[in-house]
Amino acid sequence: MSMKPMTLEEVTKKILNQEPLFILDVRNQNDFNDWKIEGRKFEYLNVPYFDLLDGVDEILSQIPTDKEVIVVCAKEGSSIMIADMLAEAGRDVFYLQGGMKAWSEYLEPVKAGSLRDGGTIYQFIRVGKGCLSYMVVSNGEAAIVDASRMTEVYIEFAESIGAKITHVLDTHLHADHISGGRSIAEKVNAVYWLPPKDAEEVTFPYQALEDGNKIVLGNTSIDIAALYSPGHTIGSTSFVVDESYLLSGDILFIDSIGRPDLAGLAEDWVGDLRETLYQRYRELSKELIVLPAHFMTNDELNDDGTVAAKLGTLLSQNHGLNIADEEEFRKMVTGNLPPQPNSYQEIRETNMGKISPDTEKQHEMEIGPNRCAIR
Repeated sequence: MSMKPMTLEEVTKKILNQEPLFILDVRNQNDFNDWKIEGRKFEYLNVPYFDLLDGVDEILSQIPTDKEVIVVCAKEGSSIMIADMLAEAGRDVFYLQGGMKAWSEYLEPVKAGSLRDGGTIYQFIRVGKGCLSYMVVSNGEAAIVDASRMTEVYIEFAESIGAKITHVLDTHLHADHISGGRSIAEKVNAVYWLPPKDAEEVTFPYQALEDGNKIVLGNTSIDIAALYSPGHTIGSTSFVVDESYLLSGDILFIDSIGRPDLAGLAEDWVGDLRETLYQRYRELSKELIVLPAHFMTNDELNDDGTVAAKLGTLLSQNHGLNIADEEEFRKMVTGNLPPQPNSYQEIRETNMGKISPDTEKQHEMEIGPNRCAIR
């Protein structure tokens, strides 16, 4: 029988289209429990590679013959070996091309909506990390928001649609992933915007993102005048795009809210978080489509592959927005903080420009799931 690679794009399409897939993950149990490829109709078997060195006969009965089967490991090599064993045992199998290392870095662009002038907003889904970034395009100009470090993906995509990147923005100083914003701006000679309250320790020049700014893109204004939205960080800033979309950064997600502790200031910032969610956001139009910077599980994916919902829907259905008692809210937030992201302090220092780790080190720093939300 046969053994073939399955590309990152093919796996992503199965997630977005809610197709079935059986995954044999041959990493160790701790790595598998911490972080795996997730799909609504995916099934799993976790057997460490070292337990299969003598053969796969003992697990054949646990591997279906009526579904596509993919073998997954950290960097591809072990999965190729196990997939070859399964093929020799008479099974048709795939292995994940590039392994989980490549999976953590793959970006899938999806159209998130249309602007009134005929422009488009694209959502870049980093499925392996739950990170979301955006490209707003109008009249041949593009602005990128919350870019990941895989900068060429954005640059090449902009070129493919005939758009020039003129502005690059970060909603806040990220602590769970390395921002590609400054790098993109330098490569294409665009303006890089960052909230100054998050930038007190940065070592590079930037354009201060403050109340009252309006960034004009083609015929579209990204209005941030009244959307200083602290709570995840002290400088967190949201964007209303074309009076239709709310880019909420790490303040508000579809099924949860942002955590206020990644700078060690949970008790100080939880009040800011509540003020943003319960006052500033409630003054906005309920018709705005919320586009967050992260998602927690694939259950938050819509049928069209986007992660998005109306603000009014979230105000009524998101538990984090419906805790009337302020002290109860404070306890809920500070008492349900997940583990800190891997290497989060090093990531913050990288995004400040204080350290410059090489590509392999950057990958190691980002490995694992995102942990920006209150559980």
